[in-house]
Amino acid sequence: MEACKIKELYTLSETIAAGLFQSLEYPWEALPKISSFICALGKSLPPDIYEQRGENVWVAKSADIAPTAYINGPAIIDEEAQVRHCAFIRGNAIVGKGAVVGNSTELKNVVLFNKVQVPHYNYVGDSILGYKSHMGAGSITSNVKSDKTLVAVKSGTEAFPTGLKKFGAMLGDEVEVGCNSVLNPGTVIGRRSNIYPLSMVRGVVPPQSIYKNKNEIIEKN
Repeated sequence: MEACKIKELYTLSETIAAGLFQSLEYPWEALPKISSFICALGKSLPPDIYEQRGENVWVAKSADIAPTAYINGPAIIDEEAQVRHCAFIRGNAIVGKGAVVGNSTELKNVVLFNKVQVPHYNYVGDSILGYKSHMGAGSITSNVKSDKTLVAVKSGTEAFPTGLKKFGAMLGDEVEVGCNSVLNPGTVIGRRSNIYPLSMVRGVVPPQSIYKNKNEIIEKN
C-alpha cells in the first residue's frame, strides 16, 4: 500500500491544511479530523486576509463567492478561490488557494488542495483532492457502500481496512477525472493519472496511469 501513503500522493506545501496530515501515514486517516482542525485553524487566521462569516466559517477577502452559494461551517475558503453559482458547501470543507467550486457542486467533509477544480455538477464527499486535480463535469465520489459496511482500500488481492463507513476518494496531485465518472468508496488515484470519461473506478489506480476500464490501465508515456 505504499502508493496510498500521503507522501506518495500529495504536496503538503500546496494546502493550508498541511498540519492536518503531519502525524498521519494514509490520507483517509485525516477524514475524521477535518472538522476539529478547521475550528482550531480558523481562529488563528490573520484578520487582514480572512474574515469570519458566521459560525466557524472563514473566507479569504480575495475569494470570489457567488451570492447564491451556500457555505455551512466548519469551513475555510482560501485566497483567490471561486465558489460559483448555487454551490453547496455542507460543512467540514477546506477549499484551497485558487480552487474552483462550480455550479451546483456539493462538498462535504473534504480537503481541496490549492488549484483544485470541481467546476460543474460534482459531488465530493469524505474525500481529499490533491494539488491541481480536476474532476470533469458530472463526475462524483461515492462515499458510502450500498451494504453500509466499512470501507476497505483494495489493491489487487490486498484489502486494507480503514474502519470508516464514509470514505469517498483520495486523488493525488494533478489527477484528471473524466466527465460523468463515478469514484466508488475507497478509491485512491495516484499522482498525474487520468481517468477516462464514464468510468466506474474502484480500488487503487497507480500514479502516472491512464485508466480506461478496470482491465485496461496503462502507464503514461
